[in-house]
Amino acid sequence: MLDRIDAQSGADASGGYAVRLDHVSKSYGSPSAPQLVLDDIRLDVAPGEFLCLLGASGCGKSTLLNLVAGLDQPSQGSVQVPFGRPALMFQDHALFPWLSAGRNIELALRLAGVAKAERREQAQELLRLVRLPDAYGKRVHQLSGGMRQRVALARALAQGSEVLLMDEPFAALDAITRDLLHDELTRVWSERKLTVLFVTHNVREAVRLGQRVVLLGSRPGRIAREWEVDIPYPRRIEDVEVTDLAREVTGHLHEEIVRHARH
Repeated sequence: MLDRIDAQSGADASGGYAVRLDHVSKSYGSPSAPQLVLDDIRLDVAPGEFLCLLGASGCGKSTLLNLVAGLDQPSQGSVQVPFGRPALMFQDHALFPWLSAGRNIELALRLAGVAKAERREQAQELLRLVRLPDAYGKRVHQLSGGMRQRVALARALAQGSEVLLMDEPFAALDAITRDLLHDELTRVWSERKLTVLFVTHNVREAVRLGQRVVLLGSRPGRIAREWEVDIPYPRRIEDVEVTDLAREVTGHLHEEIVRHARH
């Protein structure tokens, strides 16, 4: 069940969370032979929090994100998002190639109910926010991979949601571009005071970005452990504190992978 609380009363009704998963389980397959993907997930994400969800491939990270996005429904438990439908950003930019960067953003603004007369100005403002002020009229093929992901971020922000869901959005990028986009994302998160739920399998990325890192075990996905990341921003991927915590998290991730392999 996906509960949507009216945004005007959401702060009081939410009890201090932007996303809540309350004993959420998800199964696929026939009722006689269900395949349990997520099992009894209990997780609160605070308003304005940057939470990274980490785990091995196939542990149910993307399934969990789809449940929060409202693209699927839990088999048991409830998903609560008090401030309206979240914005979702995928690994692939999914921009329409026949539209310019600006028009891609305007389409999202139109679907969000923004008046036609205001769309161009808002699209240009969003492009300035992601530091692409001259990209409005450029087609997708004229943009680099990193630029396309910035436009995709601007399009997600155009939905006007306070909650941003990100499903490995930088996985296909080279290390230098990914590093630059980490900086851009944390800047936009801070300026916009967004709640971010970021899915990744990259441990250092999770530690660099997140205020909290939650590790999912595998088959079925269960919360195995979580860490509060008490490292000041801005962070660098090579910082000693980031490296040390990433090493600890990696050790636990390996334990989960080995545990699963034995079953």
